Amino acid sequence: MTTGTNRILDEFARLMTDAAGAAQNVRKEAETAVHAQMERFLNSLDVVKREEFEAVREMAIKARDENDALKARLDALEAKLASQQG
Repeated sequence: MTTGTNRILDEFARLMTDAAGAAQNVRKEAETAVHAQMERFLNSLDVVKREEFEAVREMAIKARDENDALKARLDALEAKLASQQG
């Protein structure tokens, strides 16, 4: 009788393992489908990706710094010109 009970328990354990594997595969497929759907949705909204935003932000910071430096040079040149004229 012990052999029969062990066999039933082994079959039950195998069935549960297979069911867990199937459930995990279904979960992965659902996640992939949801991810793809969300990406399509965001693309339709023309939303900028974080990496693109950060790249443009860095470019804007650099341009602002360059403008500040150029303004300082222009102010200095204007002051020098004004002192030579006056």
